Amino acid sequence: MKKILEKIWLLIFVALSACNINEEYFAPKITLDNETGIYTVKYGREIVIRPTYEHAENATYSWTIDGEVVETSPSLSFSREEVGEYYVTLKVATDYGSDEEEIRIDVVELEIPTVSIAGNKKMTVTLETEVVLNASVRETSLPTKFAWTVNDVIVSNEYNYIFIAKEIGNYIVKATAKNDDGAHSDMVEVEVVNPEDIPFTWDFAKYKLHNVVGRKLLISPLPSNMVYDVKYSWNVQEDESMTGSGSDFVFVSDKAGVYHINAVATKDDGDNPISITRNFEVTVYEEKEFYRPKNGASQADWNKVFEYTPAPGQFINELKTGGFDASHNNPEAAITYAEGRLSEGKWISLGGFGGYLVVGFDHSIDNNRSYNLGVVGNAFDGSSEPGIVWVMQDENGNGYPDDTWYELAGSETGKFETYRDYAVTYYRPSGIGMPVQWTDNYGNNGEIDYLAQYHDQDYYYPLWIGEESYTLKGTRLEPRNYDQSGNGTYWVQPHYDWGYADNFSPTDFNSSDKANFFKISNAIDFEGNPVNLSHIDFVKVQCAVNAKSGWLGELSTEVCGFYDKSLKR
Repeated sequence: MKKILEKIWLLIFVALSACNINEEYFAPKITLDNETGIYTVKYGREIVIRPTYEHAENATYSWTIDGEVVETSPSLSFSREEVGEYYVTLKVATDYGSDEEEIRIDVVELEIPTVSIAGNKKMTVTLETEVVLNASVRETSLPTKFAWTVNDVIVSNEYNYIFIAKEIGNYIVKATAKNDDGAHSDMVEVEVVNPEDIPFTWDFAKYKLHNVVGRKLLISPLPSNMVYDVKYSWNVQEDESMTGSGSDFVFVSDKAGVYHINAVATKDDGDNPISITRNFEVTVYEEKEFYRPKNGASQADWNKVFEYTPAPGQFINELKTGGFDASHNNPEAAITYAEGRLSEGKWISLGGFGGYLVVGFDHSIDNNRSYNLGVVGNAFDGSSEPGIVWVMQDENGNGYPDDTWYELAGSETGKFETYRDYAVTYYRPSGIGMPVQWTDNYGNNGEIDYLAQYHDQDYYYPLWIGEESYTLKGTRLEPRNYDQSGNGTYWVQPHYDWGYADNFSPTDFNSSDKANFFKISNAIDFEGNPVNLSHIDFVKVQCAVNAKSGWLGELSTEVCGFYDKSLKR
């Protein structure tokens, strides 16, 4: 019996010993609930990380960030208000051993959709007027809902909406996009009045003007509200034969001197007519009065940039290829940027339609009835982005391009599909990474696409333009670009016959330096009639197309230099 008991106790001892050996062998083990060990959470939101554990009876847990213990339970509840990468060490320990894992938690931005409405954000219209509104929404990876509301009442879920006011009053027209991360709105305030209550304005950009003997000068008002039943009267004090009865006036004189013009606009308002009086002073100079002859020190190339006002485009504000930096946030800095690029022979992008660059020379360039001017671009066969060239004389001799611009006619001048006095208004995006919306004076609208796969600047809207919108005017050519592949992979931008910058022309393109040549004798006035300029002092190049080529983005004239051809060696 005693021997039997001894054997039983021996077996129990062996069994207990075996259990202790096994417990030491099976140390705790962590299995994460994410195989990569990388977790993502949006800032301000909470994520709970719940690993599973083996052999973790009576275990202790430690979650540390930068050496600081932030949690001592089996799971971690984590949230942060700052975007970034956070590294967390998890350790589990028992009397028989421990295990450890390092994980990464990426705190990312919320994907709140951003909405932007093209057009003026405050307007006054009359009853029954159609107000066409177009919204653009920045896409996110989350499903997005969109709605228009008028005074908080939902009226449409389409991106395009026509507001028609049938009652006098004030309306808040709002576009709202929302998803699970949040919502964003943009709005327009519309005041609806009776036709007779529309504000009557008649303003002009300048009231002191310059001209040259024998040339026509157009004095035209700034855009204003549509007002009817208005009578206009123009008269020139020094010449009673010069009168006018339209909203604008064409002035011409065959004698030098100072002329004073009185203009009155009268709105018929029943018993209380409203009159607006405007006074102008026009100084008329002789041709070549401020002509600057070239001499032995004269340089062929441009010597000063006076203005750089591009339209929005993919290379505007762009830090890498475009060569911008954060300091280019005012007009003076933009000019410095342009001068630096031209000095190095690098291209300058003019953005979409209407973007322009103005340069001057250290002498007057003569009109010798042949090619007088070279404008260097970067065109090649199949890639032409035409720019209109404008020229100006320093009529008042002050050294600044503040006189009259004359367009140099090209192969498309006078064609039905060529629009003179075309105007596009661009609107500042309401969010980072959004396209730039535009409207034109023909009732069309569109966008300059944001190409995130190629560029990462916040906006294509020039940093140095402080206004919420700006308008560029000029001559628009009919676009010729097309998708040759049929599937959007290969776009072609054919050339125009002659007369345009950055254009692979068979007539005026010089392949050796990629310059197009121009004749001052092709200058035309606002009516399209030839102007006999003896010389010019300033040159402007302006993007002449409003189009885009799929993944290539907007058509945008590029310029690399300007020179007087007679001095170029």
